[in-house]
Amino acid sequence: MQDLINKISELRDRLAKAWGLIKVDEKKQKIIELQHQMSKPGFWNDQEKAKTISREASDLEQEVEDWEKIKKDIQDLLEITQLDKDDHDVNLRKEVTVQLKKLDKKFEQLEFDLLFKGKYDRGNAIIAIHAGAGGTDAQDWAEMLLRMYLRFCEKQEWKTQIINISAGGEAGIKSVLLQVIGKNSYGYLKPEGGVHRLVRISPFDAEKMRHTSFAMLEVLPLLSEITEIEIKAEDLRIDTFKAGGHGGQGVNTTDSAVRITHLPTKIVVSCQNERSQQQNKDTAMKILAAKLEQYYETEQEEEKQKLRGEYTEAAWGNQVRSYVLHPYKMVKDHRSDFETADVEKVLDGDLIEFIEAYLRKQEG
Repeated sequence: MQDLINKISELRDRLAKAWGLIKVDEKKQKIIELQHQMSKPGFWNDQEKAKTISREASDLEQEVEDWEKIKKDIQDLLEITQLDKDDHDVNLRKEVTVQLKKLDKKFEQLEFDLLFKGKYDRGNAIIAIHAGAGGTDAQDWAEMLLRMYLRFCEKQEWKTQIINISAGGEAGIKSVLLQVIGKNSYGYLKPEGGVHRLVRISPFDAEKMRHTSFAMLEVLPLLSEITEIEIKAEDLRIDTFKAGGHGGQGVNTTDSAVRITHLPTKIVVSCQNERSQQQNKDTAMKILAAKLEQYYETEQEEEKQKLRGEYTEAAWGNQVRSYVLHPYKMVKDHRSDFETADVEKVLDGDLIEFIEAYLRKQEG
């Protein structure tokens, strides 16, 4: 039993080191402040803002509860184990072993969440996928990536909504804009930004030749309020047009789709998937605010070009990750060097190991 006592003590020590980073007292104070806002008359008059505050309060409450619970559970397990140091109770040893494994796994998840230190890491996200070099294959690859990230979000129990999508000429998609609502979704998805490269036997080549295609993934934080950054009305050009769905389906007869151009930066944002023109405009403004936030924060001209939509060099030498289906199977991240031969699993949305490897390398 002494070996289990030692392992539980080690876990308790790891928790003690992490406890200082959690800032539980600050989080409890923030919860009180948010609850005070929620108790005010007229709180639900602005439903979107109210939902954001309610979600933030709920997430903080859950986070504090999780950390306090694991601290108590580790201490309780240690006390139970010390009552039988001589290892007389075989069933108790088995039970303690099972509980320790569960606590260790739970702690690793909570510890992993501490890696999300960025300004917007704990918030929601916007994903933009653009087909790059490779013609029809690249457009098909962009649609495969869309499916992969939808599956990943589904596994994380996040809500997703396609805001804007442009169908490919023969197959796949030229581009898509996806909104993701879920705890830490921006923190998880941020490492996925960059060029993704696919190598396979092309299903669109009659001679069954091997093709390489590329797609660009852009990840932005979804800001909770448009007012976080000032956007002057005179700096905007707003165009409306008829919305059309994927593959030409669901074409509207009214000009409900909206395209907003921010004249000083030349950033363009479109939205067509909401029911009304006003809803599309509101959504587009949120995305524009997110792009402007990053645009003004970055000093690199290349990053600014990417945000304007000018940087479309999704081609050789720029990839952050490669997906090889032929002549062998492998997915490799070129930043963390993490790789796996289980390509199908990755394309089905199993991305956690890649994300964790990247974040831990950045941390270390």
